[in-house]
Amino acid sequence: MSPDAALSPDTATPLVDDPALTENAATVDANRHTLVENVMGVLTGVFIASFGLFLLKASGSVSGGTAGLALLLDYAGPLSFGALFMLVNVPFFALAVWKKGLGFTLRTVLTVAMVSAMSYLHPAVFHIESVDPVYGTLGGNLLVGVGLLILFRHGASLGGINILALVLQEKLGWRAGYVQMAVDVVIILFSLTVVSPWTVLLSAAGAVVLNLVLALNHKQGRYLGRT
Repeated sequence: MSPDAALSPDTATPLVDDPALTENAATVDANRHTLVENVMGVLTGVFIASFGLFLLKASGSVSGGTAGLALLLDYAGPLSFGALFMLVNVPFFALAVWKKGLGFTLRTVLTVAMVSAMSYLHPAVFHIESVDPVYGTLGGNLLVGVGLLILFRHGASLGGINILALVLQEKLGWRAGYVQMAVDVVIILFSLTVVSPWTVLLSAAGAVVLNLVLALNHKQGRYLGRT
């Protein structure tokens, strides 16, 4: 039995009387994030991810996941991105409660609400007359990926496909970044009904950038910080 298997996942308390396991449990507890660290981590992740989405919208690009779906609906209809982003995430909150627990779900609802609010704040205080599509798409996706990585490491997400990807990584060992990349490609292909093929191609490249950030950095056992 490995040391990890001998620890309770919730309390990190040794289940057997072994000094080595006791020392390992103490190390795990020492690596837990404090409340202040979690709050600052979530706020930082929300700001970075929401600014990345702001760049994507300013460049006329699309993205994957529920954020990409909200962007598509924003381009095609009268509702704003902020309202749509909250609405399309609602069905996934039930999955989060079932598979990830109430604490994770509440943090995710909060982060989704904050990103929705930031979608109104950024354009009010940061005026962009024009942005190069390549820069906006690749840079925006890079920022979203970094923001998601920070949120994942502090026990939250941006809802939607993020929740599904995390569940599949934990239950089946599938990399969260690769799972989301596959779903994102499908969503981006649907955007052909709204934007030009060049924008779709560029957006697909941006989705690869975003999900490579997750696939290369969000691996089981690599990061020791815990919520």
